[in-house]
Amino acid sequence: MGELIGYARCSTVEQDPTVQRETLTVLGVPDDRIHLDKGLTGTSRARPGLDQAPAAVRPGDTPVVPRLDRLARSVPDVRDIGDTLVARGVRLSLVGGVYDPADPMSKILFNMLTVFVEFEADLLKMRTREGMAVSRARGKLKGRRPKLAARRQDQLVRMHATGDYTIAGLVEVFSVGRATVYRVFERAGQGRAGGAA
Repeated sequence: MGELIGYARCSTVEQDPTVQRETLTVLGVPDDRIHLDKGLTGTSRARPGLDQAPAAVRPGDTPVVPRLDRLARSVPDVRDIGDTLVARGVRLSLVGGVYDPADPMSKILFNMLTVFVEFEADLLKMRTREGMAVSRARGKLKGRRPKLAARRQDQLVRMHATGDYTIAGLVEVFSVGRATVYRVFERAGQGRAGGAA
């Protein structure tokens, strides 16, 4: 009989994977066979734990995920992962229920769950965008803070106006990148003033 290989994911580094680990343990996955990704969203396929879990699976083994949304957040990704495992002779276990693509009922249930997962992800994105728009309208979301304080920006503009400093010289004096120097000029109404290197 094959082994159970667990996979868990937390979207942020601050999230605690304990509940997912406990769920996998209850489902029979040994602790040393649980692969974890932290700080990675389900929309990203560049996940080391997700790469390691299928790599550790042999025909007859069963990958186990505590919830489908931990595996992926879009219909194409879930199907691709599921099809890849099936092609290797591996069945996927979702919270104890095994996905068997040869069974029409199992297949339709899997596809329906996948649609709901993608719908939930889209709702989350929409709510995030709406929340940011409201915060921006109330003046609570103002973007990134400038790398140079206002006084230092004035000093940079004045130094450039003397004609004694090139852009490269200002970059070195203020320990910032060229893009920051040009942004300071734009805020001062000079555009990409004096493009001397």
